Amino acid sequence: MTFEPGTPPDAAAHDDHVLAAWLAEAAGRRLLEVRGEGLEGRELKDAGDAAAHELLMKLVAEHRPDDAVLSEEGKDDKVRLGADRVWIIDPLDGTREFSEPPRDDWAVHVALWERGPADLTAGAVAQPALGETFTTGPGAPVVPPRTAERPRIAVSRSRPPEFVHVLAGELDAELVAMGSAGVKVMSVVRDLTDAYVHAGGQYEWDSAAPVAVARAAGLFTSRIDGTPLEYNQDDVYLPDLIVCRPELAERIVDFVRRHGVTSAG
Repeated sequence: MTFEPGTPPDAAAHDDHVLAAWLAEAAGRRLLEVRGEGLEGRELKDAGDAAAHELLMKLVAEHRPDDAVLSEEGKDDKVRLGADRVWIIDPLDGTREFSEPPRDDWAVHVALWERGPADLTAGAVAQPALGETFTTGPGAPVVPPRTAERPRIAVSRSRPPEFVHVLAGELDAELVAMGSAGVKVMSVVRDLTDAYVHAGGQYEWDSAAPVAVARAAGLFTSRIDGTPLEYNQDDVYLPDLIVCRPELAERIVDFVRRHGVTSAG
């Protein structure tokens, strides 16, 4: 059976926010289809990565033919370094969680970088198993006032880093374990947590779309030392980030400067 992504909303022809959301949702539907085909383990992971990547490359070429693409699953031919517009894509963030139905903590990332501001200008993160898409466009989430008495920090469910335990002690925070990087950032957007602090190695596609959505929602984003996150670089390794409520930013950055970090998050 051939997957039919459908037709994007009319506004997607000129609105990159709308297109980003539609692209992420289309890839999410494709991934749910793959998840229902009876594959398991590595076969399911590989099939999901390939199917979502192929669909997104096809749709970007169709709807934004003059733009470059940087995808986790594609070859980086560096053409993007001379382009004015670059889509930064992670077709399947959280392959491990994707391969463990019915887990829902995996995502699709679609972001747009533009040279004019030399920054991210649109983005969307779809969590298909939740039926949710978080975007920078109309209807973008706005983080409500904090509902928890103690700060909550999102951490990896499989390898929570030692430094975050120390940070949690200093902030009197609780740790909340979950899957993919995008899901962790969206947990801050959704007021399920208050911060995500990562220092163990990521690439631009891991954080571009989540960071775009987080910024639109009013959250603080930076490298772990407080310096700006920069995208569409020659070296796409972007190993660390902070996404948190603005009122926690100074305390977290200060902690990192005083204590340093040593492992993944």
